[in-house]
Amino acid sequence: MSFFAKLLGTAPDPKEELRPLWLWVVSEARNPAWYRECGAVDTVDGRFDMITNILAVAMLRLEQDEQLVPASARLTELFVEDMEGQLRELGFGDPTLGKKMGEMMEAMGGRLGAFRTAFPSGQEATTDAVNRNANLTDDADGQAMARKLIALNNSLSTVSNDALLSGKFGT
Repeated sequence: MSFFAKLLGTAPDPKEELRPLWLWVVSEARNPAWYRECGAVDTVDGRFDMITNILAVAMLRLEQDEQLVPASARLTELFVEDMEGQLRELGFGDPTLGKKMGEMMEAMGGRLGAFRTAFPSGQEATTDAVNRNANLTDDADGQAMARKLIALNNSLSTVSNDALLSGKFGT
């Protein structure tokens, strides 16, 4: 992309290629099964947890292919844009927005690191990661969510790159 195309905004935004995957992440995070069967708390914080859980799984899948690693940065940009918009709708203004976004990015990075380590180690490690990182209902212990996240991770590992980027695949 040339300097003038960037400056004038005439070239397509490269992160738009990831928008279908981002929309899938949000849609999957809204799946009632995460809340009914896995103990996710149906609150603003609980929904944020589910978005970061699903986003982390999607980003780990992108990391499986060296060609898709740069796409994870663009997917993160979409996450930041969306979360910033959501915070503004909730009434956060510029003085506090930066701090809150920093906290959200820290939570996202922590979740990604926790799952990167936990998934290869199995159910117990993933359950521990869920219990440390997610807001769950009082009667949930993280095992059901861990099982479902592991299954999602395994399912995404079989999805082709094109299907993943299109956000159209059966999980």
